[in-house]
Amino acid sequence: MPRLEGSTTKIWNIIGSGIFVSPKGVLENAGSVGLALIVWIVTGLITAVGALCYAELGVTIPKSGGDYSYVKDIFGGLAGFLRLWIAVLVIYPTNQAVIALTFSNYVLQPLFPTCFPPDSGLRLLAAICLLLLTWVNCSSVRWATRVQDVFTAGKLLALALIIIMGVVQICKGEYFWLEPKNAFENFQEPDIGLIALAFLQGSFAYGGWNFLNYVTEELVDPYKNLPRAIFISIPLVTFVYVFANIAYVTAMSPQELLASNAVAVTFGEKLLGVMAWIMPISVALSTFGGVNGSLFTSSRLFFAGAREGHLPSVLAMIHVKRCTPIPALLFTCISTLLMLVTSDMYTLINYVGFINYLFYGVTVAGQIVLRWKKPNMPRPIKISLLFPIIYLLFWAFLLVFSLWSEPVVCGIGLAIMLTGVPVYFLGVYWQHKPKCFNDFIELLTLVSQKLCVVVYPEAEGTSGTKEINEDVEEQRQPIYQDTLSKDKDSVEQPQP
Repeated sequence: MPRLEGSTTKIWNIIGSGIFVSPKGVLENAGSVGLALIVWIVTGLITAVGALCYAELGVTIPKSGGDYSYVKDIFGGLAGFLRLWIAVLVIYPTNQAVIALTFSNYVLQPLFPTCFPPDSGLRLLAAICLLLLTWVNCSSVRWATRVQDVFTAGKLLALALIIIMGVVQICKGEYFWLEPKNAFENFQEPDIGLIALAFLQGSFAYGGWNFLNYVTEELVDPYKNLPRAIFISIPLVTFVYVFANIAYVTAMSPQELLASNAVAVTFGEKLLGVMAWIMPISVALSTFGGVNGSLFTSSRLFFAGAREGHLPSVLAMIHVKRCTPIPALLFTCISTLLMLVTSDMYTLINYVGFINYLFYGVTVAGQIVLRWKKPNMPRPIKISLLFPIIYLLFWAFLLVFSLWSEPVVCGIGLAIMLTGVPVYFLGVYWQHKPKCFNDFIELLTLVSQKLCVVVYPEAEGTSGTKEINEDVEEQRQPIYQDTLSKDKDSVEQPQP
């Protein structure tokens, strides 16, 4: 598998399915068109600040695993484990559930033009999407990458159509809701707690900005490519998102946008006439590819956690012939299916956004701690401390007022995170476990291996008896790089 260059990979990873679902949540909580557009712009700026902080951490602690690796090395095993625990149980499953539900909405909405699709139908179609793509990812790496390449075209087509049609509308003089006196006309009383939720909804669309930090060990020349990826991708993504939202309100009033669960479909029906079918198909292709991409990349985090002894080793195993991480994919699929007990995407976004930002802030705080504890560490990328301070101030605002506005949703996320504390002490910290416990874990691992026909990457790699075909090599190379890299317990790096 070729090593990652950076900029292009990051752009396509950030531009995701969130732009087809988040506009309604942002507008609903912001209370006016003008404030909603400001939220989109500010979220892009804060995302850029956070990405710069992560760029410094990425080259200072050059490990794959992203903020999990940084938090573990700076604050210790418990903090790192909690980050991994919440990612495995909440963040990945919830993200995938939201994207799968978005796929369902865009497929079914044209069949229910006068009402919302039934919840049971949405959940069933989302589950079918997840099961199908899990099977594809378990069967072949080549199939999974081909699906990603093909379905990315749907995302680009949908966004290009939306922005072009928006420009045409403006040229026709259809910009009533963009005029300042109308744009800032509130349809609900302004509330700082709801504005915080608007930022959470907007941040979901920017998800993926820290993707390259999860594959630092595979990145070509990270000292040059990480900053380049940030400076190219995030301004471009912010531009695309802001103009997509401008386009929406050139064809729809705020009330019409809020009444739709598939804003791009409603937009297409307003402007494309007999060609309106293009929009739901394009967005469905985009979201289908989004679920596939999330399943494909999640195995890297599982591998990083299992490598550190924070997850069962079976989750880092790969199929003996296909070299696909079947146990990790099955675990992710099952946990995502459990998230489909609700079809309320906006509650799920608040839920995952709060937890994500909680650990983003902890990670950026770790950057300041590392500057204080180890001021002489080599830092090929070194930014001003003003950036992490700005990010942490925004982080504090977001968390405090989100918790105030949605105490139950955010509280559930915190409770799930805290369940990781006893799991850490019993499963990781406690070294001298009873023999019966160790025997049970070994038996469970052996049964899982036989059911999934998987082995440790090292075991398969050292046999030397099998010729590796091109398809197998494509998956094995990044895993081998992770396995054979000599990570140190400390964040201290040798002087060049």
